[in-house]
Amino acid sequence: MTETAAVPIRIVLADDERMVRTALRVILSAEDGLEVVGEAASGAEAVSVVRELKPDVVLMDVRMPEIDGIRATEQILQTLADPPRIVVVTTFENDAYVYDALRAGASGFLLKRADADSLVQAVRLVARSDSLLFPAAVRALAAEHASAKPAAPAWVARLTGRENEVLRLMAAGLTNAEIAGRMGVGPATVKTHVASVLAKTGARDRTQAVIAAYEAGFMKDA
Repeated sequence: MTETAAVPIRIVLADDERMVRTALRVILSAEDGLEVVGEAASGAEAVSVVRELKPDVVLMDVRMPEIDGIRATEQILQTLADPPRIVVVTTFENDAYVYDALRAGASGFLLKRADADSLVQAVRLVARSDSLLFPAAVRALAAEHASAKPAAPAWVARLTGRENEVLRLMAAGLTNAEIAGRMGVGPATVKTHVASVLAKTGARDRTQAVIAAYEAGFMKDA
């Protein structure tokens, strides 16, 4: 969705530390077009709160009691017809937990030490869903954890030349408009190619498509 003054981006904060939730709420609530609508202190509570409030974005601590952020992400995405975008919040960017969360369907991750501007930008970017959040970090994480000798899935051969190019530009973090400019086509054409790439890779969004590309060995010569 595109945020406007009339229709703010609705956010749920999930972290077992009250001070962290309070800090996030203060920062986000001060921004036009952003509204914190709920909080959760555990993964299980996060699932319940998200089901009830149906936010646009969830900031999900990756390590929480009862159910961790990975399982909570899976449950939310598997049980809601129109699930929110989920950003996992973590201390270490190369944590295997973060990679597992991305594979589970999270749209990106954010370091707990990120400054206020980066936090706000991440929420807005994920809500728009037209670009990869912190593409260099996602690529590095995927390259580190993906199999060294993967078996290429069938979808790799089904990509057209244009879709091949679009997937690589998506992995580089380009928006649809930037991809259109790079390829010399219209934004509507790029949007069609992106939709086709997501369908062929079985990915919910750009992040999962990039993860799938690395795990398939598609990006090894990128």
